This record gives sequence, structure tokens and C-alpha cells, in this order.
Amino acid sequence: MPAGSPAAGDGEVTTDQVSLGRRLRQPRTILSIALPIILLVLIFRVALNVDFGELAGSVARADKLLLLAGFLVFYAGFPLRGVRWAMLLRGTGFRVAPKDATEILFLSWLVNCLVPAKLGDVYRAYLLKINSTVSLSRTFGTVFIERILDLFAIAILGLAAGFWSFRTGFPPEIQFVAALGVGVVVLLAAMLLTMRSFGRRILDRLPLPARVIELYDKFEQGVFGAVGARSLPPLVVLTVLIWATEGMRLWLVVQALGLPDVSLGISGAFFVALIGSLLTAVPLSPAGLGIVELGVVGVLVAAYGVPLTEATTIAVLDRVISVFSIIVIGSMLYVVSGKRRGEGLSLPEAPAPAA
Repeated sequence: MPAGSPAAGDGEVTTDQVSLGRRLRQPRTILSIALPIILLVLIFRVALNVDFGELAGSVARADKLLLLAGFLVFYAGFPLRGVRWAMLLRGTGFRVAPKDATEILFLSWLVNCLVPAKLGDVYRAYLLKINSTVSLSRTFGTVFIERILDLFAIAILGLAAGFWSFRTGFPPEIQFVAALGVGVVVLLAAMLLTMRSFGRRILDRLPLPARVIELYDKFEQGVFGAVGARSLPPLVVLTVLIWATEGMRLWLVVQALGLPDVSLGISGAFFVALIGSLLTAVPLSPAGLGIVELGVVGVLVAAYGVPLTEATTIAVLDRVISVFSIIVIGSMLYVVSGKRRGEGLSLPEAPAPAA
């Protein structure tokens, strides 16, 4: 496909709508980044009296090799995510190299770390569209089912880690989180069942233009065509490995800090990390900025008895790896990547299945 081909013909997403530079200059984006940072500083320093000097000292004394291990484990998750997305796309009839899928996916994470409202998911579909002939609506379907797989994994693995971590029973503060996890699994299953069985029939009864029905059909093909009986087991394995990298990252951060008042086992690290990942879904700020930090610190303090300053140190250092490093490395990739200019994919595409 020629570089810079418009995507507006399928789903009406234009270059201006997903322009990263344009979004970063918008007052709403600037406010969504600045306000959570200011509020976090005020809450932790003024209201909660966190010792920032002690925090900085703990970070400076952290074991650099263990931090590097946490960094590498976290970044090992991106090739796994790329392979998984390539598998989902292949299920809909398009062959995309895992390398290309990983590059596009990483650029979308950069966008999610810089702008609110999960624009990175839209940007990912847009990048694939301008580099190929893949239907934008069908691509949205693969991103949607990928998010569903992630939410299932977060809920189920989080519950398993929580049950193992709190063998004598969930503390009262965590019971709501456990109930929420069960609710998420039930809700997602019901939503997929409804969409599969009744989605098209419901739309047929509504006074919608034929174009809307056509876009929905492509989206549904992306959702349900991406996952088949043969592909589901490897997709499940990949998803578990992906979220294991999140838990291991936080555990290695805790080990690197070596805080004497902190005893957080690997099951506890998984539980806290998965709660933090779930909170990133809140679209009010980039990467859940402000919301994730408060949630992680709250769980560490309330459920595991971690002192406030130490809990804040863990949350901040973990987010340096999971957000700040993506901004730094992703910005460098953004400058050199041909994908954002629509220079094409490294593999020829398989023909699309008939709509």
C-alpha cells in the first residue's frame, strides 16, 4: 500500500485525528498529564506526609542489576504481545510479521502513555491500516478481543494470586476488589455471548444506515474470526506469559529496593501489579497516571501493611520502568519508524476473507 494512504475510507479515522503532535499540543492533553502529577505530589507530600528524601535515597540505593532484570523482563512482554496480535490478525485472514506487529503495538503504547482516552488503540489500528490493506473495522475487532483476553487474564490471575497471597481469607479492604474480578469475568462472558448470538439481530431492528451495519460486520469478523479452537490454547499461553512479565517486574523492583519493612512475596507482587494494570484502563489520564499510583499504594498499605513512604517508592520506581521508559524508548522509535509514515509491512498480506 502506498505510504500515507488515508484510512478515512473505513471507519473514518483521519491523520489529524490520530496525530500525536497535534494531540500533545491540545490543552486537554496537557491538563491530563499535569493535573495528576500535581495532585499526586500534593496528596503524598502534604496530605500523607510522604518523605520524598527517604524515597529518593531508597531509589539511589536500589540494586541496579535487579532493576535491569525487571526492565528486561517487562520488555520481554512486547515481542509476546506482538506474536499474539499477529496470531489474532492471521485468524481474520491477514498475515503480519510479529516484528511489524510488535513495532506498531509499541508505538501505540507510547501514545497511551502520552495522551488520555486510550487513543493508542485507535492509533494502532490506524498504523496497520496505512501500512496495509487491512480493514480498519476488522482490525479494531482484533484489538477488542485482545483487550478481552487481557481482562480475563487480569481477573483470573489476579484472583488466583490474591487467594494464594491471602490464604486465610481476603482482608475487608480487598474483598471488593475480589468481587469486582468475579464481576468482570461474568460481564465479559455475557457480553461476548450476547454479541455473538444477538448482535447482528439487534442492529437489524434499529434504523441504522447500511454503512454502519457493514462496519459492524467487519468488526464482528475481527472479534470472532481472530480466535478459533486451534488458536485459543497458544493465545491463552501467550496471554499468561505476558501478564507474568508484569508481576515479575514489580517483584524484581521490590527485591531491588531491599526495603527492610517490606515482605511482599511473588503472589503478592502479581496481585498488586495486576490491580495496577487494571487501573490503567481508566481513560481519564495517560496510562492511568495518578489513578494507578494511588491504587497500588493503597493496596500495598491496606492489604500488605507496607509503610506509606516505602509503598510510594515501590509504585514510583515501578512506573518509571512501565511508563517513563516507554516514553523515552518509544519516542526514539517514533522518530525512526517507517510505520508512522505508511512505508509498509515486511511480509505480503494474505487475502481477506469474504465479508
